[in-house]
Amino acid sequence: MDKNQEYISFEQVPFGGNDFADNPESRCPCMLLLDTSGSMAGMAMQQLNEGIQTLKNELMQDPLAMKRVEVAMVTFGPVQLESDFKTVDSFYPKRLVADGDTPIGAAVTMGIELINRRKQVYKENGVGYYKPWIILITDGAPTDNWGHAAELIKEGEAKGSFAFFSIGVEGANMDVLGKLAVRTPLKLKGLMFREFFLWLSSSMKMVSSKNPGSAINLLPPSGWADL
Repeated sequence: MDKNQEYISFEQVPFGGNDFADNPESRCPCMLLLDTSGSMAGMAMQQLNEGIQTLKNELMQDPLAMKRVEVAMVTFGPVQLESDFKTVDSFYPKRLVADGDTPIGAAVTMGIELINRRKQVYKENGVGYYKPWIILITDGAPTDNWGHAAELIKEGEAKGSFAFFSIGVEGANMDVLGKLAVRTPLKLKGLMFREFFLWLSSSMKMVSSKNPGSAINLLPPSGWADL
């Protein structure tokens, strides 16, 4: 490894953040791309914040998921890394506030870039990993150019680099979400964020209990999605 590569590695693993020696378990990365635009103000933002806390609490109850699942959080707009990848015991989600527009294209691009970087860190540390999940939650339509993001999603899904799920809250442009991602977007029933995050935590527990690369049958999105 040359000095440049070494430098990049240290840049990617924050000081004190490399716990691979203490916890050599394979990692199951989950990237949350969360809409914090002005239209999410009020009850939607309150329910989203509570849902994220539910995700942490549920995963903390599963000893294996607690060691394997890593959560990162990117919000938009503007696009901001709220929390880089951390195992759930070190994941302390700060309270999100609604403001700004809906730059979904930029958020997706950043999320995929962070996933790729994290996978490189796993490889450099000899740690196995599961196919990353990327979850996009929005109540609007992109206010930026999302064509490049759609290409990145299509390419990543085709290569098996990650699984991308888009969830539309009331007001979301489901047609655009359908063109952005490969998988059909799901519409959240009302403000059932808690139920969605319970489904996500159950899915993460199930995935992280298997061996990396194992075939996984997704849990049905019952209760929280308009099917």
